[in-house]
Amino acid sequence: MAAVDPGTRKKVLKVIFLSLLLDLISFTFILPLFPKLLEFYRNSEASSPAQSTILARILGYLNAYKQAFAKPIDSRYDIVLLGGALGSLFSLLQAVASPVIGHLSDKYGRRRALLTSMAGNILSVLLWVVAVDFRTFLASRIVGGLSEGNVQLATAIASDISDEGSRGSTMALIGACFSIAFTFGPALGAFLSSIATVAANPFATAAGVSLFLIVTETVYLYVALPETLPSKTAKGNAAKAAVKAQPLQRTNSHLMLNASHFVFLLFFSGMEFSLPFMTYDMFQFTSAANGRLLGYVGLIASILQGGVTRHLPPLLSVRVGVVSCLLAFSLLCTVGSVSHLYLAATFLATTSATVVSGLNTLSSLEASSDERGGKLGILRSYGQLGRGLGPLLFTSIYWWAGRNAAYSFGALGMAAVTGMVFLGLESPPEPEEIAAVSHKKEL
Repeated sequence: MAAVDPGTRKKVLKVIFLSLLLDLISFTFILPLFPKLLEFYRNSEASSPAQSTILARILGYLNAYKQAFAKPIDSRYDIVLLGGALGSLFSLLQAVASPVIGHLSDKYGRRRALLTSMAGNILSVLLWVVAVDFRTFLASRIVGGLSEGNVQLATAIASDISDEGSRGSTMALIGACFSIAFTFGPALGAFLSSIATVAANPFATAAGVSLFLIVTETVYLYVALPETLPSKTAKGNAAKAAVKAQPLQRTNSHLMLNASHFVFLLFFSGMEFSLPFMTYDMFQFTSAANGRLLGYVGLIASILQGGVTRHLPPLLSVRVGVVSCLLAFSLLCTVGSVSHLYLAATFLATTSATVVSGLNTLSSLEASSDERGGKLGILRSYGQLGRGLGPLLFTSIYWWAGRNAAYSFGALGMAAVTGMVFLGLESPPEPEEIAAVSHKKEL
């Protein structure tokens, strides 16, 4: 790839980090609010039967789903299942939208695609601000699922401004944004939800602050983010010819990378979703206790991404992560104490800090600059498909056959992922090796 001026790279990295942090903190506001928020809509629409059609139908489908299991599911989980259904809907919409957003960024530029995505995000959060009924809130989630492209476009921009040697550390920086946001964002969202300023929508304060962060992010991106797509920034025919002349040394197939991402998140997201059920059943964890557990995972992941992951080769990062996930599944099969649970959570934090950022790095290394947005979008699409289907698959096994069977099944699935990663993926050549091959061809 063409060399990037260090000053420009540093400036763009700062813009990516700050904007993505604002975006993810805003995104995580709603996560701890789902139970109370959905309970509010269910109670308010129960008093107005004429407006309850959509919510009543969804709850009817979920009750039919519950009744299919041999093990009775307590009614306290109705709202949790509804939240999971909405989360799966968001992920499946992302699976559809991500490749489109990626291809548009390859054609029209990263900056234009990102600002267009931000316009959709603003509309989504604005709908949440005014959502006094479930129908409007559902529309907010649909618009958000179809327009959210910040993460994949930030990844594409990071790839544009990084050479092969610095790509992994740059991706780890993006991963650190996730860990920081998921550590502090939910707690801030819970605090803001306690400030009810609008009776018709008691969550308007949290939604309003979320909207403020998204608008601030959009203005900041408009002012500070330059275009990074090489074909849009190359000056003169000589520069463009130099970019095109560089051969792409492919090591791993995108099909294998995409499949690994899908299968990994299929099992990992199922475990994430089922964890609150398990902690309640075994240790009677409250929402606050679960929040502390997830905060611990986020904190450990942040520390690892800042001090360890950014120095690891991408394939080694992925391998460490999937092995850690396999160990976590194995521990959860037999967990008998809170300390045992936190040990499993430590392995989960290691997984969170390594696998996705490593796969993003590998995928970006296998794509030329004019196709990178599309390839990363497809990789994200496969991952979001796994994230959308994983909770449904895993919780079905959890209630059909019990915790031991579910986590044993998960361990087998993660063992399969581990095999795919160790046997099906290879380390890309080092930058020095690429340069040596190119030099020999020139001679």
